[in-house]
Amino acid sequence: MGLNKGQTNNRLGRPKGARNKITKDLRKWVDELLNDNRQLFISDLGKLEPRDRVAMFEKLLQHVLPKQQSITVEAQIQAEYKEIERLLDNMPEYGIEAVTERLIMLNRLSKREHE
Repeated sequence: MGLNKGQTNNRLGRPKGARNKITKDLRKWVDELLNDNRQLFISDLGKLEPRDRVAMFEKLLQHVLPKQQSITVEAQIQAEYKEIERLLDNMPEYGIEAVTERLIMLNRLSKREHE
């Protein structure tokens, strides 16, 4: 008898962030495809109109650079206060220096917001 659907002999399951075999194989294939055709790709980019070339760079950058999320100064300040609380709860002996640095940063952010 096999296992029921959704069950596994690994009680911990797949580690967080671990890729499945198909994704891993596909990434490897795409990587090899791009590396093997790098000069052709560069040549093709050079043949594009400047506007199209910039659009292509923009599309490629989306896959390389982390996505930026907008955050208000107030939300940043609140997040910093939560981090200060966490530091004090978890590392009281080392927390003073870290809290001081965070408070200085918050003070600077607050001054910028009110200017």
